[in-house]
Order: sequence, then C-alpha cells, then structure tokens
Amino acid sequence: MPNGNWILGDLFTKDYGHAGSIQKLWEMRWKFPCTKGVYPFHDGKFDDFEPIFEHLISKNINDPYSDDYTDAFVPTAKALATKAEELEKTDKEGAKKLYLRANAVFRLARFPYIGTDLKRRVFEVQKEVYLKGTRLWDVPVNEIVVPHKYAGEGDGLDIPLYTRIPKTASKENPCPVVLLVTGLDGHRPDNTERTEEHLKRGWATVICDIPGTTIDCPANRTDPLSPDRFFSSILEWIREQPYFDFKKILAWGLSAGGYYAIRLAHTHASQLAGAVGHGAGTHHYIGREWLSQIAKHEYPFGLEQAYCQKYGYEDFEEMKEKCQKTFSLVSGEGEGVAVVGIGMKSCRLLLINGVLDGCMPVEDSMLLAEYGSPKEMRFIRERLHMGYPEANGVVYPWMEEIMGK
Repeated sequence: MPNGNWILGDLFTKDYGHAGSIQKLWEMRWKFPCTKGVYPFHDGKFDDFEPIFEHLISKNINDPYSDDYTDAFVPTAKALATKAEELEKTDKEGAKKLYLRANAVFRLARFPYIGTDLKRRVFEVQKEVYLKGTRLWDVPVNEIVVPHKYAGEGDGLDIPLYTRIPKTASKENPCPVVLLVTGLDGHRPDNTERTEEHLKRGWATVICDIPGTTIDCPANRTDPLSPDRFFSSILEWIREQPYFDFKKILAWGLSAGGYYAIRLAHTHASQLAGAVGHGAGTHHYIGREWLSQIAKHEYPFGLEQAYCQKYGYEDFEEMKEKCQKTFSLVSGEGEGVAVVGIGMKSCRLLLINGVLDGCMPVEDSMLLAEYGSPKEMRFIRERLHMGYPEANGVVYPWMEEIMGK
C-alpha cells in the first residue's frame, strides 16, 4: 500500500503454518470444516475423506498437483458413484446423497486447479456424475451449450453453462436470473446449495466458469477484454429465453469470479439489475507486493502455479511483473481494461468480503469507492476470504431487494 500498511497488519507477512504439509493442512485447517461439510467439503461426508487424508499423510504426499494426490481420492469417488447408481431404483433419496458425496470427493481430487491431464479427466467424470445425480432431483441441473457469438481472437466457439430453472417459469411468468460466476477452484458442479437457495426464491441460476480455469470457458485467458465478449454472448442468450425476466438479471461473482462480476457490472451495466463482487480482487491482488506473500496465508495450497496457468504466464516472476499491468480494473494499461479507473458507471454493485482476507485483499473492494458510481459495501470483521459464515446473510437479502421480493 502507498503508506506501507495493509489492513491485515502483521498478518500480511505471517506464515499461517500449513504451507507444504498435507498433515498440517488437514489438522490445522481442513479437518474441522470437513466434519461440518462446508467449503471445500460441501456435499461431502467426513467418513469419506478421513481415510484419504490419512493415506496422504502416511505417504507424505504434499503436492496437490501430483498424480499421487489426485489418485488418492479417485477410488472413493468412483465407489460412491457406483453405489449411487445401484441405489437409483430402490432408494432414490439414498442415491441422491451418494451422488453428492461422490461429487465432493471428485472435487477434492481435482483441487485446487485443473492443471494436469489427470485432473482434467477427473473433472470430466465429476461433471458426468453430478449431472447424473441431479436428474433424480425434482428440479434438475441441465447443461446448455451456448454459441459464443462474439468470439474474438483466441476464443473458443462454444460456452457450456449449467442452468437450474424453477418449474413455475414460463413465457407468461418469466423468472429472475442469477448469473453465477465461479472461482479459481470452484466450478459449475460445486454450487448445489446456492441453486437451492435461488429456487426457494423463484429464481433461475445460470452458471459459468471463468477464463483460464477449465477447458469449458472459451474466453482467451491472456486477453483482458475476452470476458466482455464472453458475457455479451451469455447475456444475449439469457435475453432470448422467454422464461427469463431479462429486466431482473443479477451477476454474482465468487472469489476469483468476483473480478469478472465487477468488470461485468461496468461493461454491461444496462443489462444487469445488479452485481455482487464476493471476495473479489480488482487491483492489489495481482500486484507484486501482495503476490509475494500469498503463499503464507489461508489458502490451502500455494496459488503460484494456479495463477500462472490461469493467466497464461510462464512462471510466477513473470506474473508478478506483468499481471497487474495487464488485468487491473483500476490501472490496466490496455485500452478498455481499467473500467473502474476511468470512472465508468456501474449497475448496483455490492462488495462483500472478510476484513482479514489473505487471498483477495479487502482493499481491492474498498478501492472501488473512489471511482465511478457509488457502491454498496459490507465487510465482515475478523473473517477471512469470502467473509463466511455471515456473508450469505448479507448477500441474499440484498439480492431479494434487487429482484423485487
């Protein structure tokens, strides 16, 4: 920061103690959330994960990008999926639970970034298993492949989306839409609880992955303007669906996806009723000073490799040198990049995070108050990345107001 101080204070340079050790990660940070079935173990069961982590610890497997790490999860995930399939005709409710448990184990197998051939194969299986399980639900999740009408250089031609649409939605009764923009390690099959909450409120969900994280997002990872083309194609498709209320489209970006929701709130302001930048980065998070410390903070594994692959850099030093200049919403050097810095107006925009976020600095949200349209902000004291568990208690009432409930 200009004055040398971060809101994290001494925590900015503090080593949280789990880096490089699967045993420390499990015992210090992951075992408890696993018992509660919360991120990154949502939909999962402790009894499925405990023996896997005991194996990883006993074999001293500490590199999450290694095939040994991924292979440790796959047998359990496949066994759960097979058992779920066998139960479909005799115990539908039991099968639904098993499919979700399998989905959770597959998620951890390809965690934290789909950057190896094995993790890519696991992700494909995860999607197959998840969609198969959702077909047993009263309101299933469906995959829709949308043409990327506005594709440019380096973009793919198809956009795979997940949709979940209330049964009540029709041409006569179009429903509001939440465009859910996923993060660095959470992807389309990882949002069951959110889609349930949307259904309860009569909202549809359209889920997309962000550039550089999965093979499913066709946007050119190295082009800071590719998200604009990407979302133009998605929003045009949404507006063409007669059962969606195109006047009530709200974008919700999660973690790394928050950057894209904020960009979208500016570049497509007239097409959105509102946007949420949840745990979002905008500027500092890809600056040299912040990047130099992120390996020490609360993220379970080092972000260096994931970030380099996401943004298309050869190594972390190159990323520290170039990424902020290329992608910052405040000071990006290319024409049309710094949509915040040039004072572009946005739609209604909620910024929410934990004050002690060590992944995306809360300063990145606060910074937006200095530019363009007034923003709405809520930061959760003493909480880390995303501001959980209190954050959703702020987000959903704000969304309800936007959607007119």
